[in-house]
Amino acid sequence: MAATRQITVKDGDVVLLVGTMKGAFLLRSNSARERWEVGGPHFPGHSVYAMAYDGRAGRRRLWAGTGSMHWGAVLRTSDDFGRTWTNPEAANVRFPTETGVSLKQIWKIRPGRSQEPETLYCGVEPAALFESRDGGETWNLNQGLHDHPHRALWQPGGGGLCLHTVMPDPANRERLTVAISTGGVYRSDDGGRSWQPRNQGVRAEFMPDKYPEFGQCVHKIVLHPSNPQRLFLQNHWGLYRSDNGGDSWQDIARGVPSDFGFCMVMHPHDPETVYIVPIESDEFRCTPEGKLRVYRTRDAGGSWEALTRGLPQKDALETVLRDAMSVDHLNPAGVYFGTRSGQVWGSPDGGASWNQILGGLPPVVSVEAAVIGEPKPAKARGKSNPARAKAKKARSKAKKARAKAKKARPKAKRRPAARKKGPAVRKAKPAGGRKRRAAPHKRRAAAKPRRKAAGARKKK
Repeated sequence: MAATRQITVKDGDVVLLVGTMKGAFLLRSNSARERWEVGGPHFPGHSVYAMAYDGRAGRRRLWAGTGSMHWGAVLRTSDDFGRTWTNPEAANVRFPTETGVSLKQIWKIRPGRSQEPETLYCGVEPAALFESRDGGETWNLNQGLHDHPHRALWQPGGGGLCLHTVMPDPANRERLTVAISTGGVYRSDDGGRSWQPRNQGVRAEFMPDKYPEFGQCVHKIVLHPSNPQRLFLQNHWGLYRSDNGGDSWQDIARGVPSDFGFCMVMHPHDPETVYIVPIESDEFRCTPEGKLRVYRTRDAGGSWEALTRGLPQKDALETVLRDAMSVDHLNPAGVYFGTRSGQVWGSPDGGASWNQILGGLPPVVSVEAAVIGEPKPAKARGKSNPARAKAKKARSKAKKARAKAKKARPKAKRRPAARKKGPAVRKAKPAGGRKRRAAPHKRRAAAKPRRKAAGARKKK
């Protein structure tokens, strides 16, 4: 078995937590995000569908949800960036015995609000929500969602019946939103005691009733902390936006090659900007036209643009799963994703350009980006210096103005060139110049008579 490599982390570094079907990997870089140190594999042979970083209350804790066909699913933690991990003897997230339900997989680990540093959430399969109020020491099943009358009618999707997204509202401590495949979006406005479906306008292409109250196969939902009433949703078929906290949804799938997809992430600084990776269809779950393209909207779904610089645009039949995309909160923001073919890609400039960070991994199922401590300013490159960028912009503007003025200036008529008077005279060669040497065959022919004359003189 391959030896586990370790990473050395400093304040300001970016760490990518990469979960695969055969273990976890940690990737570290400084704020320039040009070169990456690779650590792992951790938990070789275990599936790792969920990872998280908790930097609240002075912690530097990594979380991993590992799954084994022999030992089941457990939560593990590391406080030294993977050098040591906890190894629970028994499942620390488990259903109460009286429910008759057993845990299959851990799909999401979500630290709570910053003002609640001891709160964490865990989404699992079969679909359920667990909560911890003591920093992860103990976990309790959210009884309000588990006892919901719809639960018996939820059906498993292609990846199972999973609760994969947990979103605490940053402005309302009583509001919590989750997404279930296939169950749809549910929201609690009383701290998790009761739940209501929030799927109005979201279609379920695979059901006779295309717009049911619940039962949609929601793949991902995101929000921005500065505007928590606006949500974005990637559905099994469909892209949507809600401007009222999920009470209703409107279609925003204009300008994309397919509205089927899995992953979706929010820009950390711009509430209008969202990233997705479209997939061709539910039957052919690969990037359309064999082109690996990230799509970005900067106007809340009004339009979409393909981001392709550095990404393969030929024979790239890739799949990016629901939790395999993430962003860091540096400026410019870093955007990252992993593929089922084992590649990890990153952009240090908000998606303008891409580089392959790592390849040859097992299928990637989760990617989580974390900035450790206080980020250090990156070295000046390009437009990172505001004064320099402003001066460059002014020079460019002045250059365009000069070019425009030159183009508008009337052109002077060209006068025809004056002809020289008199016939053209060919210059004569100077007398006594070097004579042209005769061709070789002529020199040989001239030499023959001289040879005959010399022979005649000898006979005489």
